[in-house]
Amino acid sequence: MPESNMQTITSVGIDIGTTTTQLVISRLTIENTASGTFVPRVEITDKEVIHRSRIYFTPLLDRELINAVAVSKIVEGEYSAAGLTPEQIDTGAVIITGETAKKENAKAIIDALAGFAGDFVVATAGANLESIFAGKGSGAAMYSAQKHQVVVNIDVGGGTSNFATFYEGKAVDTACLNVGGHLIEFEPHGDRITYLSKPAKVALLSTGQRLSEGERVALPQLRPIVKVMAETVVNLLQTPAPTGLTEKLLMTSPLSLEVPIRKVMISGGVADYVYAQKGPETMTEVTAYGDFGPLLGWELKKSLEAAGFDLEKPKETVRATVIGTGTQSVNLSGSTIHLQETTLPLRNVLVVSPFHKTIPDTAQGIAEVVRQELHHLELESSQGTTIAITLKGPRSMSFTDIQCLAQGLLQGMEGYLAENNVLILVLEADCGKVLGQCLRALTEYPLELICLDQLEVEDCDYIDIGKPLMGGRVVPVVLKTLVFNR
Repeated sequence: MPESNMQTITSVGIDIGTTTTQLVISRLTIENTASGTFVPRVEITDKEVIHRSRIYFTPLLDRELINAVAVSKIVEGEYSAAGLTPEQIDTGAVIITGETAKKENAKAIIDALAGFAGDFVVATAGANLESIFAGKGSGAAMYSAQKHQVVVNIDVGGGTSNFATFYEGKAVDTACLNVGGHLIEFEPHGDRITYLSKPAKVALLSTGQRLSEGERVALPQLRPIVKVMAETVVNLLQTPAPTGLTEKLLMTSPLSLEVPIRKVMISGGVADYVYAQKGPETMTEVTAYGDFGPLLGWELKKSLEAAGFDLEKPKETVRATVIGTGTQSVNLSGSTIHLQETTLPLRNVLVVSPFHKTIPDTAQGIAEVVRQELHHLELESSQGTTIAITLKGPRSMSFTDIQCLAQGLLQGMEGYLAENNVLILVLEADCGKVLGQCLRALTEYPLELICLDQLEVEDCDYIDIGKPLMGGRVVPVVLKTLVFNR
């Protein structure tokens, strides 16, 4: 196969979680899968993990501050162990998850890692994306495609449980609960509570028990608290309108449950205890890592089986999120795009989705909707912010529709473009090249124009757009929900 039809890139995934921090480095193969007589179709055809880091306890300065210097040293050490430099990394993501995402200086982590992240590694977070990355990294997405079954992956970490429902390989639903194995901390191998988080106090209240930091706890006292937490995880699989403790611990919208669920996979830090032959029998076993993760895993197993769900062990458990982040965070544009390479790469491009239902059928209607959306976001002028207008559907558009769209967009963005000469459009439809040509023909002033097609950018606030690959035929895009916007 000609060299121009295939390219490999190196991707990193860094997961900074409530309890642990880890990193994977992967090699992604990008290939033109269309025959020579057809329009190029460039896809990621192979993903190989070439380096897995040690699993580190997430370094904290105190309850509210992540140790940014220690995190950067972890990353630096793992790059060295892999025999790579930041300049050799092409793409990937940093994901700050769970309770760690609430820490005061989460943004500082992004800045601290900038020197180790190469030219195009970005900070990614947000409960929906976390859930999807974990489900793809665990193998749940592939399982649903191969078995033609609905499967829910629940990534249970130190602070949160992230749900992702997959069908035929695609994520169709997500949710997140504030339930995790590190919400109560203990002396390692001991029975004295050293920290009670707010979600743990809410769970405690529901059981009628009173516990406090510094108090010694016996296993019969701890078990009811952990059991109610496990039951909230199961409850979210059973009803689209949760109440009680489940509702109080819910961090997102609940699962819609539009498709029946029977098959469940558990990944994350407690997963290995879900699939263990027996549960912990003493406080020493429960608090081996200074929390109650082993007991939560066992109680979750019992609650799921009692409710009639089928437990399937995923290919990846504790590393699911970081592998998903490193191998699944990169999206490729279609091959019929329009761009000027001198503009790229671009970071922290704000996603603006003005058309929430349908695109108006007149240029005036399109312009009015765009104008109102920019006004609502206070983005009539550039204000130093680069934005990307995203359009969901339709999959195919007539030339007349594309011309109308081009006219409406230029009219609606007139104020913005007066101060910012970069116009970025991201479309699901396969018409990026034609739309770009129409926009170019309609503009009389210099305009840096980027039209990317065949991309879905739902559930994200920002995107990073990388340098063109495969001779300029495709562009890598990483979806982002900046953690410090939570």
